[in-house]
Amino acid sequence: MQNIILKCENLHKSFRKKEILKGVSLEIHEGDILGFIGPNGAGKTTTIKLILGLQKINSGNVVINGYNIKSHFEKAIAKVGAIIENPDLYMYMSGFDNLRLIANLYPHVTTTRINEVIKLVGLEKRINDKVSKYSLGMRQRLGVAQAILHKPNLLILDEPTNGLDPEGIKDLRKLLIKLSSEEHMGILISSHNLAELESFCNRVCIIKNGAIVETSDLDTVKKEASEGNFVIELDDAKRARLIVGDISNLQDNTHLQVHVNKENIPFIIKKLVLQDLKIYLITEDIISLEDAFLKKTGGNVID
Repeated sequence: MQNIILKCENLHKSFRKKEILKGVSLEIHEGDILGFIGPNGAGKTTTIKLILGLQKINSGNVVINGYNIKSHFEKAIAKVGAIIENPDLYMYMSGFDNLRLIANLYPHVTTTRINEVIKLVGLEKRINDKVSKYSLGMRQRLGVAQAILHKPNLLILDEPTNGLDPEGIKDLRKLLIKLSSEEHMGILISSHNLAELESFCNRVCIIKNGAIVETSDLDTVKKEASEGNFVIELDDAKRARLIVGDISNLQDNTHLQVHVNKENIPFIIKKLVLQDLKIYLITEDIISLEDAFLKKTGGNVID
């Protein structure tokens, strides 16, 4: 089993008399990319701030690489990199000078490591240009470069795709997959872009009203939310819908979606065959992460 890098146990946080987090627990293992999703105000950013020690924990524990952040903060945070929304960059300096400035904060970051990170994030050709000339996507990659200079094994990103165009999002996605697979980092990423998260996260954690409602593998979350949805391919979907009734939805002329328990599928097929309909294929209809999210949260949309 892969090593547990981050473990949050029963985190509670209140501001004045309002309880923001209500017993949040989650884990990240080596190589995980965990999508942390929930409606606005659900507690995502507060959870991240507690993990990073930016806010005080009322009760519960955050353990990073075996160190409790309350009692061994420096050791716990030593191998963590983070970007909260947009990275802090000096626009009038070159990308390389920005990295060299951050490198001075760490005792063992050499020029060799700086060049290694530049290659890793794919900025070799533009690293000596001023950051003011960078696209938003390039700035985000430079921000990730800053965050991983000291070779962390946990990377935390809060809304990293905000403002990025499709090309910038694609580049960031490729970079995060590379970091998890080649650098064996655990990555926690909070984002409203569920379609994008679905393309590269292997695990999902859903938070609603300060409480975790689901933590599982991405495929498991989608499969569980899809339970009872099937698509039947046949020669006349319109006529089939008249036979099956309200438990079905017409997708097109040859595809009918039905909402039933798996055990009832043979009876539906028998009914259709007895009406001389030709059945070609039956498949389980796996819904998207966005639809699974809406189902798990009772229709709470991500604004």
